[in-house]
Amino acid sequence: MNENPDCIFCRIVAGEIPSFKLLEDDRVLSFMDINPANEGHCLVIPKAHAPNLFESDDGSLAAAAAACRRVADAVRRTLDPPGISLMQANGPAAGQSVFHFHFHVIPRRADDDLLFNWEPRPGDLDAIGRLAERIRASLRQEPAPQKTMRLE
Repeated sequence: MNENPDCIFCRIVAGEIPSFKLLEDDRVLSFMDINPANEGHCLVIPKAHAPNLFESDDGSLAAAAAACRRVADAVRRTLDPPGISLMQANGPAAGQSVFHFHFHVIPRRADDDLLFNWEPRPGDLDAIGRLAERIRASLRQEPAPQKTMRLE
């Protein structure tokens, strides 16, 4: 398993930094966020270090997504919140502050004032259609080799 000795999440996985563990297996770890957006905010991380979604392997991503469902269900049964958000950010502009791929599981209330909701507004359907074609073309291409990506 690749580790980064400068990564706080790798150090939590290694047991060098204490955490409030919720779920752990050979591929993933889930623990409470100690800077919670709301009560019950937890994190789910692959144990293998990857700085972001683009550099994570498919197996780690699948294991983390499955763990998210289990943790979110446990949070729902424990706190009975009106909603739960799963959040995953890549790069500082998206709000990523720890550069180890991870998901946030955040219980939500209608009045919690968290800012990652937006008001739906109709888009330009022609422009959306053109962009969809460009993205579909990218999907048909071979994926680029994995490399370190600088997200800003």
